[in-house]
Amino acid sequence: MYNVAILGATGMVGQEMLKTLYQRNFPFKSLKLLASARTGGSIIEFNGQKMTVEIASHESFKDIHIVLSSAGEAVSRELAPQAVKAGAVVIDNTNAFRMDDDVPLVVPEVNAAAIKKHKGIIANPNCSTAQLVVVLKPLHDYIPIKRVVVSTYQSVSGAGKDAVDELLNQAKAFLEGNEVTSKYLPKQIAFNLFPHIDVFMPNDYTKEEIKMTNETKKIMGADIPLTATAVRVPVIIGHSEAVTIEFEKPFSPQKAKEILSKAEGVKVFDNPVGIEYPTPIMAVGRDETFVGRIREDISHPCGLNLWIVSDNLRKGAALNAVQIAEKLIEFKMLQD
Repeated sequence: MYNVAILGATGMVGQEMLKTLYQRNFPFKSLKLLASARTGGSIIEFNGQKMTVEIASHESFKDIHIVLSSAGEAVSRELAPQAVKAGAVVIDNTNAFRMDDDVPLVVPEVNAAAIKKHKGIIANPNCSTAQLVVVLKPLHDYIPIKRVVVSTYQSVSGAGKDAVDELLNQAKAFLEGNEVTSKYLPKQIAFNLFPHIDVFMPNDYTKEEIKMTNETKKIMGADIPLTATAVRVPVIIGHSEAVTIEFEKPFSPQKAKEILSKAEGVKVFDNPVGIEYPTPIMAVGRDETFVGRIREDISHPCGLNLWIVSDNLRKGAALNAVQIAEKLIEFKMLQD
């Protein structure tokens, strides 16, 4: 049995981590909830228990085996090394360490073996990357991928609870004929969308788009050219992606469906005649990454088009982190 801490326990991902630990019957002996001074001291009611959230500090990690961290990049940079120094393994959900050479970037269905190389910190990828690579990997193993083009349709929960509240408040104001204001998101999101997630880089891509490009290569262990356009849409939970893949040789949609139907963590939901394809609502609370609209790319003889949907709070964050923790136990890399 293991002592587990959730750093950032009051946020949407932290709450999902808590839920996921219970749902998967994770073998924890004790569970410590940590957050910033802003929400530290609050009470979380879960599974019939009242749990007090402690204010995170350098001294919070004594006797902790696993830290599931989702408290923001700055907090991770400050506290993750302290947790490692105290003897814990940190599974970090922020961008703080993802591209560090000494930190494995892991999606267990794709590169679980990388966990064995950790030096105290294991990184969770960006939510949009996680759902993409579980679909790309089995296809790439059958016929190598030459290029990927992705357009994402990302829910506001990816920007946190304040953004979700802003969407709901804006929708209410709009429907009542009142002024719509934006505080947490760069544009009005109610009844709108915008191609802007995270900051713009010197090359005019956003940081979110560059994350997908770099993280996919690291996780897949292959220098696959990828270009992305990341779009925020007025959906509360669930990221969607329109993906075009160019392979080294022609790849039939039928074979792709056969391969993906057997892939770990993937569920094919693809029946155009029956109007069946993945949507964000159907993915909420589900562990699977759904894929549909699998078809030939009529503009390229070696291309396929896909539509991928997943719960960004689960596979894109909390579930993936807990799966990594489960692999640490499976690989006997923790002392209970």
